[in-house]
Amino acid sequence: MSDKTILLVGTYDTKDDELTYLAETIRAQGGRVLSMDVSILGDPSKPADISKHEVAEAGGHSIREAIDSGDENIAMQIMAKGAAILAARAHADGRIDGVLVLGGTMGTDAALDICSALPLGVPKYIVSTVAFSPLIPPERLPADIQMILWAGGLYGLNSICKSSLSQAAGAVLGAARAVEAPPRGKPLIGMTSFGKTVLRYMVALKPELEKRGFEVAVFHATGMGGRAFESLAAEGRFAAVLDFAPQEVGNHLMGSSISAGADRMTAAGLSGTPQMISIGCYDLVDFVGWQEMPTKLTGQETHAPNRLLSSVMMTAGQRREMAREMCRKLADATGPTTFLLPTQGGNEWDRPGGPLCDPEGLAVFVSEIRAQCPEAVRLIEVDAHINDTAFTETVLTVFDGWMAEGLVG
Repeated sequence: MSDKTILLVGTYDTKDDELTYLAETIRAQGGRVLSMDVSILGDPSKPADISKHEVAEAGGHSIREAIDSGDENIAMQIMAKGAAILAARAHADGRIDGVLVLGGTMGTDAALDICSALPLGVPKYIVSTVAFSPLIPPERLPADIQMILWAGGLYGLNSICKSSLSQAAGAVLGAARAVEAPPRGKPLIGMTSFGKTVLRYMVALKPELEKRGFEVAVFHATGMGGRAFESLAAEGRFAAVLDFAPQEVGNHLMGSSISAGADRMTAAGLSGTPQMISIGCYDLVDFVGWQEMPTKLTGQETHAPNRLLSSVMMTAGQRREMAREMCRKLADATGPTTFLLPTQGGNEWDRPGGPLCDPEGLAVFVSEIRAQCPEAVRLIEVDAHINDTAFTETVLTVFDGWMAEGLVG
């Protein structure tokens, strides 16, 4: 239990007491600490294991260059780059088992780069004064990041901030001891979806794909789920991608804060991963249910599945925009790409008689996909609803073809 080492990162010139407290707490629980100083102007009370000079040099600069830049943003980006490189190197060398970074806005900015440099399965904790804040864009969050609000911690130790710091120290060490890092043996399929109330294809597909020797991970496409999905696709972690719930593309297009970022539905294509695309909930824009509806969506049909979010039904014109955006993103794909287009609908609520049924809007979307689908993308129309058996059978037929061609396996 004493063989886990935590990389502890922060600006030791301004947060020496807090970082020392974290180190002492980790050590008191039997863990080890590798300290990294990302200060620029001052020095710690005692030398860090990885000095600020080493950090700056790893980023291709020196502390003097960072200071002489005269810009704290530029200076901290120099340190963030070097820290990320050294963190990745330390993990590759087997020197660390997890990372804990402490900071305000500047420290959190650097922390996101550091954590993003480490692979999935390495515990990544950030103690931040802006944890859970809209200041943090989803595209900068690694798939398994953990954040703890640094309450009352702006300046100096006190009983309030010690509560946050001690929990963080215990959490990262406990995670390092308990984590079961994902193996790279069995091929992994990444799939996007929503709950079984609205989309059901994963219920039939998951066991069938597992019979074929694959592991299946289903990502909830509500902003952060899509972000995790994209980050893993960018790393090439998926043998194949079944991206059947593209709603986050529409959310971003329509200005919703429930977004996975501007690069949603691009990582698999850019990495050359075989991918199937479909239209689950393509026609809905989710927005935060307890906030005022965006002006752009005012007056449109709305369905509220719970108190956290509401789903707005797209107009025909917005569906045309959505079709064009999806096709634009797929145009850059370098790997095998198939667009499965179920012409009878894309979610359980849009069936005939359902609360969000709009045959005319669906027809506009289908027509635009036909017109805009890139030549390199194989378009397969399925005369069925996405929740029908015919859709899942078509998916498996395409997938089996990929296996026969040696594209996945």
